[in-house]
Amino acid sequence: MRRLRNVKIVATLGPASNDYDTIRALHEAGADVFRLNMSHGSHDEIRERHRTIRQIEKDMDSPIAILADLQGPKLRVGVFANDAEELEEGAAFRLDLDPAAGDITRVCLPHPEIFAALEPGARLLVNDGKIRLIVQDCGQDFAHCTVEVGGTISNRKGVNVPDVVLPLAALSAKDRDDLEFVCQLGVDWLALSFVQRAKDVFEARALADGRASILSKIEKPAAVEAFDDILDASDGIMVARGDLGVELPVSAVPPIQKRLVRKCRTAAKPVIVATQMLESMIESPMPTRAEVSDVATAIYEGTDAIMLSAESAAGSYPIEAVQTMNKVAIEVEADPTYTQIIAASRTAKGTTIADGIVAAAREIAEKTDIKAICCFTQSGTTALLTARERPGVPIIAMTPATGTARRLCLSWGCHCVMTPELERFKGAVVSAARAARSAGFASETDQIVVTAGVPFNVPGTTNILRIAPCDERLIYNTDPG
Repeated sequence: MRRLRNVKIVATLGPASNDYDTIRALHEAGADVFRLNMSHGSHDEIRERHRTIRQIEKDMDSPIAILADLQGPKLRVGVFANDAEELEEGAAFRLDLDPAAGDITRVCLPHPEIFAALEPGARLLVNDGKIRLIVQDCGQDFAHCTVEVGGTISNRKGVNVPDVVLPLAALSAKDRDDLEFVCQLGVDWLALSFVQRAKDVFEARALADGRASILSKIEKPAAVEAFDDILDASDGIMVARGDLGVELPVSAVPPIQKRLVRKCRTAAKPVIVATQMLESMIESPMPTRAEVSDVATAIYEGTDAIMLSAESAAGSYPIEAVQTMNKVAIEVEADPTYTQIIAASRTAKGTTIADGIVAAAREIAEKTDIKAICCFTQSGTTALLTARERPGVPIIAMTPATGTARRLCLSWGCHCVMTPELERFKGAVVSAARAARSAGFASETDQIVVTAGVPFNVPGTTNILRIAPCDERLIYNTDPG
Protein backbone atom coordinates (compact mmCIF):
# COMPACT_ATOMS: atom_id res chain seq x y z
CA MET A 1 0.00 0.00 0.00
CA ARG A 2 1.55 3.26 -1.14
CA ARG A 3 1.66 6.11 1.36
CA LEU A 4 1.79 9.75 0.34
CA ARG A 5 4.21 10.62 3.16
CA ASN A 6 7.51 9.32 4.49
CA VAL A 7 7.08 9.39 8.26
CA LYS A 8 5.46 6.20 9.57
CA ILE A 9 2.46 5.89 11.91
CA VAL A 10 2.33 3.46 14.83
CA ALA A 11 -1.14 2.67 16.20
CA THR A 12 -1.71 0.88 19.51
CA LEU A 13 -4.44 -1.75 19.54
CA GLY A 14 -6.87 -2.19 22.40
CA PRO A 15 -10.58 -2.40 23.25
CA ALA A 16 -11.44 0.30 20.70
CA SER A 17 -9.53 -1.44 17.89
CA ASN A 18 -9.95 -5.13 18.48
CA ASP A 19 -11.66 -6.56 15.40
CA TYR A 20 -10.72 -7.24 11.79
CA ASP A 21 -12.74 -4.39 10.27
CA THR A 22 -11.38 -1.72 12.62
CA ILE A 23 -7.76 -2.86 12.37
CA ARG A 24 -8.01 -3.02 8.59
CA ALA A 25 -9.56 0.47 8.54
CA LEU A 26 -6.66 1.73 10.68
CA HIS A 27 -4.16 0.29 8.20
CA GLU A 28 -6.03 1.79 5.25
CA ALA A 29 -6.16 5.14 7.06
CA GLY A 30 -2.40 5.16 7.48
CA ALA A 31 -1.18 2.87 10.27
CA ASP A 32 2.07 1.19 9.17
CA VAL A 33 2.91 -0.49 12.49
CA PHE A 34 0.61 -1.97 15.12
CA ARG A 35 1.66 -1.87 18.77
CA LEU A 36 0.57 -4.62 21.15
CA ASN A 37 0.75 -3.24 24.68
CA MET A 38 1.71 -6.13 26.97
CA SER A 39 0.60 -4.10 30.01
CA HIS A 40 -2.98 -4.74 28.98
CA GLY A 41 -4.71 -7.82 27.62
CA SER A 42 -4.26 -11.53 28.14
CA HIS A 43 -2.06 -13.73 25.99
CA ASP A 44 -5.19 -15.03 24.27
CA GLU A 45 -6.23 -11.47 23.36
CA ILE A 46 -2.72 -10.63 22.13
CA ARG A 47 -2.62 -13.84 20.06
CA GLU A 48 -5.94 -12.96 18.40
CA ARG A 49 -4.80 -9.41 17.56
CA HIS A 50 -1.60 -10.80 16.07
CA ARG A 51 -3.56 -13.32 14.00
CA THR A 52 -5.88 -10.57 12.75
CA ILE A 53 -3.00 -8.32 11.69
CA ARG A 54 -1.34 -11.12 9.77
CA GLN A 55 -4.64 -11.93 8.05
CA ILE A 56 -5.02 -8.28 6.99
CA GLU A 57 -1.43 -8.29 5.77
CA LYS A 58 -2.21 -11.32 3.61
CA ASP A 59 -5.56 -9.99 2.36
CA MET A 60 -4.09 -6.61 1.38
CA ASP A 61 -0.71 -7.94 0.20
CA SER A 62 0.91 -5.22 2.30
CA PRO A 63 3.74 -5.85 4.83
CA ILE A 64 2.81 -4.73 8.36
CA ALA A 65 5.14 -4.45 11.34
CA ILE A 66 4.02 -5.63 14.76
CA LEU A 67 5.64 -4.11 17.84
CA ALA A 68 5.19 -5.80 21.23
CA ASP A 69 5.70 -3.31 24.05
CA LEU A 70 6.83 -5.03 27.25
CA GLN A 71 5.52 -3.60 30.52
CA GLY A 72 8.81 -3.35 32.39
CA PRO A 73 9.15 -3.18 36.18
CA LYS A 74 6.27 -1.23 37.72
CA LEU A 75 7.01 0.43 41.05
CA ARG A 76 3.89 1.01 43.14
CA VAL A 77 2.98 1.79 46.73
CA GLY A 78 0.79 -0.63 48.69
CA VAL A 79 -2.75 -0.07 49.90
CA PHE A 80 -4.26 2.28 52.49
CA ALA A 81 -6.69 1.39 55.25
CA ASN A 82 -8.96 4.20 54.01
CA ASP A 83 -8.09 3.60 50.33
CA ALA A 84 -6.65 7.13 50.10
CA GLU A 85 -5.08 9.86 52.21
CA GLU A 86 -4.47 13.58 51.68
CA LEU A 87 -0.81 14.49 52.12
CA GLU A 88 -0.10 18.06 53.19
CA GLU A 89 2.94 20.03 52.06
CA GLY A 90 5.67 19.94 54.70
CA ALA A 91 4.29 16.86 56.44
CA ALA A 92 6.42 13.83 57.30
CA PHE A 93 5.68 10.59 55.46
CA ARG A 94 7.38 7.21 55.69
CA LEU A 95 7.80 4.51 53.08
CA ASP A 96 8.74 1.04 54.31
CA LEU A 97 8.49 -2.71 53.69
CA ASP A 98 5.75 -3.31 56.28
CA PRO A 99 2.82 -4.86 54.36
CA ALA A 100 0.25 -3.44 56.80
CA ALA A 101 -2.29 -1.03 55.29
CA GLY A 102 -1.07 2.56 55.14
CA ASP A 103 -2.36 5.72 56.80
CA ILE A 104 -1.63 9.45 56.83
CA THR A 105 1.90 8.80 58.15
CA ARG A 106 3.17 5.84 56.11
CA VAL A 107 2.58 3.22 53.43
CA CYS A 108 4.31 0.11 52.17
CA LEU A 109 6.66 0.39 49.20
CA PRO A 110 7.30 -3.30 48.42
CA HIS A 111 10.55 -2.72 46.54
CA PRO A 112 13.66 -3.24 48.71
CA GLU A 113 15.84 -2.45 45.71
CA ILE A 114 14.60 1.17 45.87
CA PHE A 115 15.64 1.57 49.51
CA ALA A 116 19.03 0.05 48.71
CA ALA A 117 19.66 2.76 46.11
CA LEU A 118 18.16 5.81 47.86
CA GLU A 119 20.17 8.61 49.39
CA PRO A 120 19.06 11.65 51.42
CA GLY A 121 17.88 14.40 49.09
CA ALA A 122 16.53 12.01 46.45
CA ARG A 123 13.06 12.67 45.06
CA LEU A 124 10.21 10.17 44.96
CA LEU A 125 7.41 11.04 42.56
CA VAL A 126 4.02 9.43 43.17
CA ASN A 127 1.07 9.23 40.78
CA ASP A 128 2.85 10.64 37.70
CA GLY A 129 4.58 13.30 39.76
CA LYS A 130 1.42 14.80 41.25
CA ILE A 131 2.94 14.09 44.70
CA ARG A 132 6.60 14.82 45.38
CA LEU A 133 8.50 13.44 48.38
CA ILE A 134 12.05 14.35 49.42
CA VAL A 135 14.06 11.70 51.27
CA GLN A 136 15.44 12.96 54.59
CA ASP A 137 16.75 9.69 56.00
CA CYS A 138 16.77 6.14 54.66
CA GLY A 139 17.91 2.61 55.32
CA GLN A 140 17.57 -0.87 53.86
CA ASP A 141 13.85 -1.04 54.67
CA PHE A 142 12.59 2.52 55.07
CA ALA A 143 12.70 6.10 53.84
CA HIS A 144 11.68 9.06 56.00
CA CYS A 145 10.42 11.76 53.65
CA THR A 146 9.08 15.28 53.65
CA VAL A 147 6.11 16.09 51.43
CA GLU A 148 7.31 18.76 49.00
CA VAL A 149 4.16 18.71 46.87
CA GLY A 150 1.02 17.33 48.48
CA GLY A 151 -2.10 15.73 47.14
CA THR A 152 -4.23 12.62 47.29
CA ILE A 153 -2.29 9.36 47.53
CA SER A 154 -4.29 6.18 47.03
CA ASN A 155 -3.91 2.44 46.58
CA ARG A 156 -1.17 1.12 44.29
CA LYS A 157 -0.18 4.43 42.73
CA GLY A 158 3.01 4.37 40.67
CA VAL A 159 6.33 5.65 41.98
CA ASN A 160 9.12 7.22 39.93
CA VAL A 161 12.67 7.55 41.25
CA PRO A 162 14.42 9.98 38.89
CA ASP A 163 17.61 10.73 40.79
CA VAL A 164 19.20 7.28 41.06
CA VAL A 165 19.95 4.36 38.79
CA LEU A 166 17.93 1.55 40.32
CA PRO A 167 19.42 -1.95 40.61
CA LEU A 168 16.47 -3.27 38.63
CA ALA A 169 16.53 -5.41 35.52
CA ALA A 170 14.51 -3.91 32.68
CA LEU A 171 12.78 -7.30 32.35
CA SER A 172 10.52 -8.54 35.12
CA ALA A 173 9.38 -12.15 35.37
CA LYS A 174 6.20 -11.14 33.52
CA ASP A 175 8.29 -9.47 30.81
CA ARG A 176 10.33 -12.62 30.30
CA ASP A 177 7.17 -14.68 29.89
CA ASP A 178 5.69 -12.09 27.55
CA LEU A 179 8.90 -11.85 25.52
CA GLU A 180 8.99 -15.57 24.87
CA PHE A 181 5.29 -15.61 24.05
CA VAL A 182 5.41 -12.81 21.46
CA CYS A 183 8.65 -14.11 19.92
CA GLN A 184 6.96 -17.45 19.36
CA LEU A 185 3.98 -15.61 17.85
CA GLY A 186 6.31 -13.83 15.43
CA VAL A 187 6.39 -10.11 16.25
CA ASP A 188 8.89 -7.91 14.45
CA TRP A 189 9.91 -5.48 17.18
CA LEU A 190 10.24 -5.72 20.98
CA ALA A 191 9.98 -2.45 22.92
CA LEU A 192 11.79 -2.48 26.28
CA SER A 193 10.36 -0.26 29.00
CA PHE A 194 12.41 1.65 31.60
CA VAL A 195 15.78 0.90 30.04
CA GLN A 196 18.54 2.43 32.18
CA ARG A 197 21.73 1.09 30.56
CA ALA A 198 23.00 -0.91 27.59
CA LYS A 199 23.14 -4.04 29.75
CA ASP A 200 19.32 -4.07 29.79
CA VAL A 201 19.27 -4.25 26.00
CA PHE A 202 21.85 -7.05 25.87
CA GLU A 203 19.71 -9.13 28.23
CA ALA A 204 16.63 -8.77 26.05
CA ARG A 205 18.60 -9.46 22.88
CA ALA A 206 19.94 -12.71 24.31
CA LEU A 207 16.41 -13.84 25.17
CA ALA A 208 14.99 -12.81 21.79
CA ASP A 209 17.81 -14.72 20.07
CA GLY A 210 17.33 -13.06 16.70
CA ARG A 211 13.57 -13.56 16.57
CA ALA A 212 12.73 -9.84 16.87
CA SER A 213 14.53 -6.50 16.68
CA ILE A 214 15.06 -4.60 19.93
CA LEU A 215 13.69 -1.09 20.43
CA SER A 216 14.66 0.74 23.63
CA LYS A 217 12.21 3.15 25.24
CA ILE A 218 13.89 6.26 26.63
CA GLU A 219 11.82 7.32 29.63
CA LYS A 220 14.31 7.73 32.48
CA PRO A 221 17.04 10.34 33.10
CA ALA A 222 19.56 7.50 33.42
CA ALA A 223 18.70 6.40 29.87
CA VAL A 224 19.26 9.92 28.56
CA GLU A 225 22.67 9.99 30.25
CA ALA A 226 23.63 6.59 28.84
CA PHE A 227 21.92 7.15 25.49
CA ASP A 228 24.92 6.66 23.21
CA ASP A 229 25.64 3.22 24.65
CA ILE A 230 21.94 2.28 24.61
CA LEU A 231 21.64 3.38 20.97
CA ASP A 232 24.67 1.29 20.00
CA ALA A 233 23.09 -1.76 21.65
CA SER A 234 19.60 -1.23 20.16
CA ASP A 235 18.02 -1.66 16.74
CA GLY A 236 15.69 1.29 17.30
CA ILE A 237 14.57 3.86 19.87
CA MET A 238 11.30 5.18 21.25
CA VAL A 239 11.29 8.62 22.85
CA ALA A 240 8.60 7.84 25.44
CA ARG A 241 7.76 11.30 26.69
CA GLY A 242 5.25 10.25 29.36
CA ASP A 243 7.55 9.06 32.13
CA LEU A 244 10.37 11.20 30.76
CA GLY A 245 8.21 14.26 31.42
CA VAL A 246 7.51 13.05 34.95
CA GLU A 247 11.10 12.38 35.94
CA LEU A 248 12.59 15.44 34.22
CA PRO A 249 11.35 19.04 34.05
CA VAL A 250 8.83 19.19 31.21
CA SER A 251 10.82 22.06 29.71
CA ALA A 252 13.78 19.69 29.25
CA VAL A 253 11.85 17.14 27.17
CA PRO A 254 11.63 19.01 23.79
CA PRO A 255 15.40 19.57 23.42
CA ILE A 256 16.05 15.99 24.56
CA GLN A 257 13.58 14.76 21.94
CA LYS A 258 15.29 16.75 19.21
CA ARG A 259 18.76 15.58 20.27
CA LEU A 260 17.81 11.91 20.44
CA VAL A 261 16.05 11.97 17.07
CA ARG A 262 19.17 13.47 15.46
CA LYS A 263 21.43 10.84 17.01
CA CYS A 264 19.18 8.01 15.84
CA ARG A 265 19.14 9.36 12.32
CA THR A 266 22.94 9.66 12.27
CA ALA A 267 23.16 6.04 13.43
CA ALA A 268 20.65 4.93 10.73
CA LYS A 269 18.35 3.45 13.37
CA PRO A 270 14.59 4.12 13.40
CA VAL A 271 13.17 6.33 16.13
CA ILE A 272 9.57 6.75 17.30
CA VAL A 273 8.25 9.86 19.05
CA ALA A 274 5.45 8.76 21.38
CA THR A 275 3.00 9.72 24.14
CA GLN A 276 0.10 12.19 24.19
CA MET A 277 0.49 13.23 20.57
CA LEU A 278 -3.26 13.57 19.96
CA GLU A 279 -4.47 13.01 23.53
CA SER A 280 -7.68 15.03 23.18
CA MET A 281 -8.83 12.70 20.38
CA ILE A 282 -9.48 10.01 22.97
CA GLU A 283 -12.78 11.84 23.51
CA SER A 284 -12.97 14.38 20.68
CA PRO A 285 -13.09 13.90 16.89
CA MET A 286 -10.87 16.97 16.53
CA PRO A 287 -7.37 17.51 17.97
CA THR A 288 -6.19 20.72 19.57
CA ARG A 289 -3.96 23.07 17.60
CA ALA A 290 -1.19 22.45 20.12
CA GLU A 291 -1.37 18.70 19.48
CA VAL A 292 -1.19 19.19 15.73
CA SER A 293 1.86 21.41 16.25
CA ASP A 294 3.44 18.72 18.44
CA VAL A 295 2.98 16.09 15.74
CA ALA A 296 4.29 18.49 13.11
CA THR A 297 7.37 19.31 15.21
CA ALA A 298 8.33 15.64 15.45
CA ILE A 299 7.99 15.31 11.67
CA TYR A 300 10.06 18.45 11.04
CA GLU A 301 12.74 16.96 13.30
CA GLY A 302 13.01 13.99 10.94
CA THR A 303 11.64 11.25 13.19
CA ASP A 304 10.97 7.90 11.53
CA ALA A 305 7.61 7.36 13.18
CA ILE A 306 4.94 8.99 15.33
CA MET A 307 2.77 6.95 17.66
CA LEU A 308 -0.78 6.82 18.94
CA SER A 309 -1.40 5.16 22.30
CA ALA A 310 -4.78 5.47 24.03
CA GLU A 311 -6.06 7.48 21.05
CA SER A 312 -6.27 4.32 18.93
CA ALA A 313 -6.40 1.70 21.69
CA ALA A 314 -9.22 2.99 23.89
CA GLY A 315 -10.46 6.24 22.38
CA SER A 316 -13.76 6.99 20.71
CA TYR A 317 -12.16 8.02 17.41
CA PRO A 318 -9.27 5.64 16.60
CA ILE A 319 -9.59 5.84 12.80
CA GLU A 320 -9.99 9.61 12.85
CA ALA A 321 -6.83 9.88 14.97
CA VAL A 322 -4.81 7.96 12.35
CA GLN A 323 -6.36 10.02 9.55
CA THR A 324 -5.39 13.20 11.39
CA MET A 325 -1.77 12.10 11.76
CA ASN A 326 -1.70 11.11 8.10
CA LYS A 327 -3.04 14.50 6.97
CA VAL A 328 -0.62 16.43 9.17
CA ALA A 329 2.31 14.39 7.84
CA ILE A 330 1.35 14.96 4.21
CA GLU A 331 0.95 18.69 4.83
CA VAL A 332 4.26 19.06 6.66
CA GLU A 333 6.27 17.05 4.13
CA ALA A 334 4.88 19.20 1.30
CA ASP A 335 6.24 22.33 3.01
CA PRO A 336 9.48 23.63 1.40
CA THR A 337 10.70 24.45 4.91
CA TYR A 338 10.56 20.74 5.76
CA THR A 339 12.88 19.93 2.86
CA GLN A 340 15.28 22.66 3.95
CA ILE A 341 15.33 21.48 7.58
CA ILE A 342 15.89 17.85 6.60
CA ALA A 343 18.71 18.78 4.22
CA ALA A 344 20.35 21.07 6.78
CA SER A 345 20.29 18.34 9.42
CA ARG A 346 21.91 15.74 7.17
CA THR A 347 25.20 14.59 8.66
CA ALA A 348 27.73 12.48 6.81
CA LYS A 349 28.70 9.32 8.63
CA GLY A 350 30.52 6.18 7.67
CA THR A 351 33.21 5.37 5.18
CA THR A 352 31.99 2.05 3.81
CA ILE A 353 31.14 1.38 0.18
CA ALA A 354 27.46 1.10 1.17
CA ASP A 355 27.60 4.57 2.79
CA GLY A 356 29.02 6.00 -0.42
CA ILE A 357 26.50 4.20 -2.62
CA VAL A 358 23.43 5.45 -0.74
CA ALA A 359 24.78 9.01 -0.49
CA ALA A 360 25.43 9.02 -4.24
CA ALA A 361 21.97 7.56 -4.92
CA ARG A 362 20.33 10.36 -2.95
CA GLU A 363 22.34 13.10 -4.64
CA ILE A 364 21.73 11.73 -8.14
CA ALA A 365 18.03 11.33 -7.46
CA GLU A 366 17.66 14.88 -6.18
CA LYS A 367 19.71 16.54 -8.95
CA THR A 368 18.15 14.71 -11.89
CA ASP A 369 14.70 13.59 -12.90
CA ILE A 370 14.77 10.32 -10.96
CA LYS A 371 11.44 9.06 -9.59
CA ALA A 372 12.56 6.58 -6.92
CA ILE A 373 15.50 4.82 -5.29
CA CYS A 374 15.08 1.04 -5.40
CA CYS A 375 17.39 -0.75 -2.98
CA PHE A 376 17.73 -4.51 -2.80
CA THR A 377 18.36 -5.53 0.78
CA GLN A 378 18.65 -8.84 2.57
CA SER A 379 19.00 -7.72 6.18
CA GLY A 380 17.56 -4.21 5.78
CA THR A 381 20.83 -2.35 6.33
CA THR A 382 20.97 -0.78 2.86
CA ALA A 383 17.40 0.49 3.21
CA LEU A 384 18.20 1.94 6.65
CA LEU A 385 21.27 3.73 5.26
CA THR A 386 19.16 5.07 2.39
CA ALA A 387 16.49 6.26 4.83
CA ARG A 388 19.20 8.03 6.87
CA GLU A 389 19.87 10.18 3.79
CA ARG A 390 16.20 11.32 3.80
CA PRO A 391 16.11 11.56 -0.03
CA GLY A 392 13.59 13.74 -1.81
CA VAL A 393 12.26 10.76 -3.79
CA PRO A 394 10.55 7.57 -2.57
CA ILE A 395 12.57 4.63 -1.30
CA ILE A 396 11.46 1.21 -2.56
CA ALA A 397 13.00 -1.44 -0.33
CA MET A 398 13.00 -4.77 -2.15
CA THR A 399 13.75 -7.92 -0.20
CA PRO A 400 13.14 -11.67 -0.35
CA ALA A 401 12.98 -11.77 3.47
CA THR A 402 9.50 -11.32 4.94
CA GLY A 403 10.89 -10.33 8.33
CA THR A 404 13.04 -7.61 6.77
CA ALA A 405 10.09 -6.17 4.84
CA ARG A 406 8.02 -6.05 8.03
CA ARG A 407 10.73 -4.46 10.17
CA LEU A 408 11.36 -1.76 7.57
CA CYS A 409 7.73 -0.65 7.87
CA LEU A 410 8.98 1.37 10.85
CA SER A 411 11.67 3.19 8.85
CA TRP A 412 11.24 6.60 7.26
CA GLY A 413 10.22 6.56 3.62
CA CYS A 414 10.58 2.82 3.04
CA HIS A 415 7.96 1.33 0.74
CA CYS A 416 8.53 -2.39 1.21
CA VAL A 417 8.13 -4.88 -1.64
CA MET A 418 8.64 -8.63 -1.46
CA THR A 419 10.74 -10.04 -4.29
CA PRO A 420 11.98 -13.56 -5.04
CA GLU A 421 15.65 -14.29 -4.52
CA LEU A 422 17.61 -13.12 -7.54
CA GLU A 423 20.82 -14.38 -9.10
CA ARG A 424 21.46 -11.82 -11.87
CA PHE A 425 21.58 -8.04 -11.73
CA LYS A 426 19.47 -7.59 -14.86
CA GLY A 427 16.64 -9.45 -13.14
CA ALA A 428 16.97 -7.10 -10.16
CA VAL A 429 16.70 -4.03 -12.39
CA VAL A 430 13.62 -5.43 -14.12
CA SER A 431 12.00 -6.22 -10.75
CA ALA A 432 12.76 -2.71 -9.52
CA ALA A 433 11.22 -1.12 -12.62
CA ARG A 434 8.10 -3.24 -12.26
CA ALA A 435 7.77 -2.36 -8.56
CA ALA A 436 8.15 1.37 -9.25
CA ARG A 437 5.49 1.24 -11.97
CA SER A 438 3.01 -0.96 -10.14
CA ALA A 439 3.13 1.20 -6.98
CA GLY A 440 2.61 4.35 -9.03
CA PHE A 441 6.00 5.89 -8.29
CA ALA A 442 7.05 5.95 -11.94
CA SER A 443 5.80 5.43 -15.46
CA GLU A 444 7.42 3.57 -18.34
CA THR A 445 9.11 6.75 -19.57
CA ASP A 446 10.75 7.51 -16.21
CA GLN A 447 14.06 6.51 -14.66
CA ILE A 448 14.97 5.11 -11.25
CA VAL A 449 18.14 4.52 -9.25
CA VAL A 450 18.81 0.88 -8.39
CA THR A 451 21.26 -0.15 -5.66
CA ALA A 452 22.20 -3.74 -4.97
CA GLY A 453 25.02 -6.01 -3.91
CA VAL A 454 26.74 -8.73 -5.85
CA PRO A 455 26.75 -11.56 -4.99
CA PHE A 456 23.01 -11.39 -4.31
CA ASN A 457 21.29 -12.52 -1.10
CA VAL A 458 24.38 -11.86 1.04
CA PRO A 459 23.96 -9.19 3.74
CA GLY A 460 26.36 -6.23 3.66
CA THR A 461 27.48 -6.43 0.03
CA THR A 462 25.95 -3.26 -1.46
CA ASN A 463 28.36 -2.33 -4.24
CA ILE A 464 26.33 -1.37 -7.36
CA LEU A 465 24.46 1.78 -8.34
CA ARG A 466 22.59 1.83 -11.66
CA ILE A 467 20.46 4.52 -13.30
CA ALA A 468 17.79 2.41 -14.99
CA PRO A 469 14.86 3.09 -17.31
CA CYS A 470 11.44 1.83 -16.25
CA ASP A 471 10.84 0.55 -19.79
CA GLU A 472 11.82 -3.13 -19.62
CA ARG A 473 12.64 -3.24 -23.31
CA LEU A 474 15.35 -0.66 -22.76
CA ILE A 475 16.68 -2.61 -19.80
CA TYR A 476 17.04 -5.79 -21.84
CA ASN A 477 18.63 -3.85 -24.72
CA THR A 478 21.18 -1.96 -22.64
CA ASP A 479 22.00 -3.98 -19.54
CA PRO A 480 24.69 -6.68 -19.70
CA GLY A 481 24.01 -10.09 -18.21
